Amino acid sequence: MKSSVLTRYRVMAYVTAVMLLILCACMVAKYGFHTGEDLTFAVSQAHGVLYIVYLVFAFDLGSKARWPFGKLLWILLSGTIPFVAFFVERKVTRETLPLVSGAQPAPAKV
Repeated sequence: MKSSVLTRYRVMAYVTAVMLLILCACMVAKYGFHTGEDLTFAVSQAHGVLYIVYLVFAFDLGSKARWPFGKLLWILLSGTIPFVAFFVERKVTRETLPLVSGAQPAPAKV
């Protein structure tokens, strides 16, 4: 697997996670303090588009790494829960780095 596949995923995981935190702050401002409605709308739209790009890159990485469906689903959903994407990205990077360096994955135990 090419390292660019992992790099694209990592960048989008961080961007999506940061945008989600910004969106959470905007939602607090909008509903808690009744201010920043236009900013909340713009941030929510940007996060939505970036999340779609994240989904594409995560699915691409998952298909090349041959992840089971449950793992792929968890990784795809991690972009919707604040702070989780940071932890999932680190775990995915640790697990996927050997594939990028050219090592073959260990055969599954039966």
